[in-house]
Amino acid sequence: MIKSAGIGGSETRLTTAVDVGRRMRNDIVAGLLGLGDRITIDALATRYEVSHMPVREALRELQGEGLVVIEPNRGARVRTIDVNFIDNLYEVRIALEVMLIRRAAERCRAADIDELRAIENDLERHIGKADYAAVVASNRIFHQTINRIADNFDAQPIIDKHWTLIAAMWRHYGYSETRFAGVANDHRHLIAALAAHDVDAAALIMGAHSNKAKLVLKERLAAQSTPATGRLKRA
Repeated sequence: MIKSAGIGGSETRLTTAVDVGRRMRNDIVAGLLGLGDRITIDALATRYEVSHMPVREALRELQGEGLVVIEPNRGARVRTIDVNFIDNLYEVRIALEVMLIRRAAERCRAADIDELRAIENDLERHIGKADYAAVVASNRIFHQTINRIADNFDAQPIIDKHWTLIAAMWRHYGYSETRFAGVANDHRHLIAALAAHDVDAAALIMGAHSNKAKLVLKERLAAQSTPATGRLKRA
């Protein structure tokens, strides 16, 4: 843990809160903190072996990201998912991703295309091994690389804001080899459009790519008939 000579305890507390927040995000993605789970400061402090203060700070941070809901006199819970949430999330996400892919198509270089192809090769190897958690991680790297090429650093935090929840939703509703085969196919077409600097084609493919993800999630939510919930698995 890093301590600043100038602010000492404040720096330590901040570092601890950042670490707790990171571990909570990881646990949400892994399903150890399930969607809808009620969570308490005492349980989290015990789980992460820290005091209450960094847990409170981490909860406030995750609340700002939309991962945690804090209700007066009721405590905190990992947020639940419904159709409206998925629609709203993807409405924003699709608009931004289409804008970013258009910028990337204008700006990408041969080295960028090589980088995207290497990432996609890794992703497809993970699909072949049915290592879907690794597929999700590679998918994030693929899209983050496109966003970096687009060179709009104000849009990227908005795109990244709900990534943890999206990963948690896929884990909760189940990964699908068929779904990921479609993802890989879309990625190959995106790379081809970027390599050709075809702005309109890249935008159409990205819009369809994200809309398909939204539809699959909504179908799986409807199949379960109730909002996603899970159980808090205590350390």
